[in-house]
Amino acid sequence: MIHSNENSIIIRSMEKTDIKGFADAFAAQNWYKPIEQFNRYYNLQKSKELKVIVAEVNNEVAGYVTLYPSAITGPFASKSIPEIVDLNVLIKFQKNGIGNRLMNVIENVAKEESDSVFLGVGLHNGYGPAQRMYVKRGYIPDGSGVWYKGERLEQYAECANDDDLVLYLLKQF
Repeated sequence: MIHSNENSIIIRSMEKTDIKGFADAFAAQNWYKPIEQFNRYYNLQKSKELKVIVAEVNNEVAGYVTLYPSAITGPFASKSIPEIVDLNVLIKFQKNGIGNRLMNVIENVAKEESDSVFLGVGLHNGYGPAQRMYVKRGYIPDGSGVWYKGERLEQYAECANDDDLVLYLLKQF
């Protein structure tokens, strides 16, 4: 399903051919994203357990974002609030508004099911652009504090500033 087609950027649902396209593209930029991850996303989309939205530029995958109907872990586990997970734009396509366009579509999809949506964002500097984008889009901290490896991080607890250290943000429509 095509959600948007403007200025040579197509925003659409994931297709089977995207699996290899993403695995190859991420490997080419030395980011570890195994083909099994994209196979799993595609299969979850087929079984309607996940929505995967893809950005395509000139017949080349450029980025993607996923939406779960509700969270399994985190502060909103077992509540009926959709969770945005794993927004990625390939390096050569960054700074062209693709992340925002993917977010526009995935938020509209979430609005069909709920009056709010949430996501977790990493805290190290690699997530800086995403942190800024989410705040500009109206996401605010949910108030549960910082989480590490799927658990709320207690005061003075030790952790590593890695991809598992996240802050959950909520947006109400």
